[in-house]
Amino acid sequence: MPPSSTDAREHSHPPATPPRRLPRLPGPAVRTGRARWGKRGPATWRPSAADREILWLYLSTRVGIWLTAYCARWLFPSDLGTHDPGPLLAPFQHWDWDHFLHIAQQGYFPGQAGPWQADWDNREAFFPGFPLVLRAVHVVVPDWGLAGLTVSFVSGAVAVLALARITRHHLYDMEAGRRSVLFFLISPCAVFLAVGYTEALFLALALPAWLAAQRHNWPLAMALTAAATAVRVSGLFLAAALATHFLLSLRSTRNLRPLPWLALPALPLFLFSWFLQSRTGEWMAWKHAQERGWYRVFHTPWEAWINTWNNAFDRTQSTGYAFMFQAELVVMAVGLVLLVVLARKRRWPETVYVALSLCALGTSYWYVSIPRAALLWWPLWIGLAAWSLRSPRFKTAYLCLAAPVSTVFALTFFTGRWTG
Repeated sequence: MPPSSTDAREHSHPPATPPRRLPRLPGPAVRTGRARWGKRGPATWRPSAADREILWLYLSTRVGIWLTAYCARWLFPSDLGTHDPGPLLAPFQHWDWDHFLHIAQQGYFPGQAGPWQADWDNREAFFPGFPLVLRAVHVVVPDWGLAGLTVSFVSGAVAVLALARITRHHLYDMEAGRRSVLFFLISPCAVFLAVGYTEALFLALALPAWLAAQRHNWPLAMALTAAATAVRVSGLFLAAALATHFLLSLRSTRNLRPLPWLALPALPLFLFSWFLQSRTGEWMAWKHAQERGWYRVFHTPWEAWINTWNNAFDRTQSTGYAFMFQAELVVMAVGLVLLVVLARKRRWPETVYVALSLCALGTSYWYVSIPRAALLWWPLWIGLAAWSLRSPRFKTAYLCLAAPVSTVFALTFFTGRWTG
């Protein structure tokens, strides 16, 4: 049937005003690179463009630390007149590394050795997670020192990816993830992420556990937290924080089935305590070793502050030790400010985590290793990233202040003069 004149006009002449296109609303397809972590739906660990940027930043800072170690080996030898800088990996093998190495090689109580000897090294103060991983990697990497660096290098990469994703989950800004990782990697004690220590491995387990909890995947979250507890006692602080998060989530989910999983992180501590009790007769042998070797005997918070202050400023210690006590005081103050900020924002799980950490660190005879422990306070790095987004000058100020201090701390470690 031939079309009518009206139909013919409609087909032969375009409309006078073309139809408007609806504006494209921002959604998951537009926010390319944002980590897909939500309360529902699948998640992916496939590296995005943002993840690759984070890994490039991580590798760049690792190269900087390796160059610092190389220069320290040549410029600051123990004997200024030497013509031999020593083994290539020697700058990375100081202090706690010796304990981890001896545990991985010999176990906790080789032969008849133990805390009943006067010259005992108190190695049972260190949890078995890192030595076990070190021993496993040593099967593939024959050199013990290189095996330790491999563990920390791989763990650090996992940790920074998880930190960036947690940051983007909270701040919804692609730049925020990169900034939190940058502040984290340039922080004064970031050198401990590049050596054979526990910080990188702990974060490689703790941060993915936190991400899993955000998705309410409690079996995975608690399994990773249990593994983190095998590395450091700080895993119990993480378990308490995740338990707080679980209780708060009950207001919306009303699901009590994952409740038994909350007890899983206590299992590694129980097994380790049982092992030590079978050898020493003491369930708290790891705690007693810390008291003997590092003065971690309970004191009130004000007593710990006064003792640290006196050793920092009363000239009772050598300058190196006094400087580290000053650093302990500064980072403790930063931790207290962080705690107040988290509480005011009602970020209760993070508040519990930081509060327990500060309580454990702030009730010894004096402060020990608080700057190192600050690496584990990921709410701090997220908060600094948020601050830098609001105040552009903050990023410049932070980098100008943190970079030289980080270099000094790295040199003191690589030359064997670290006292913290």
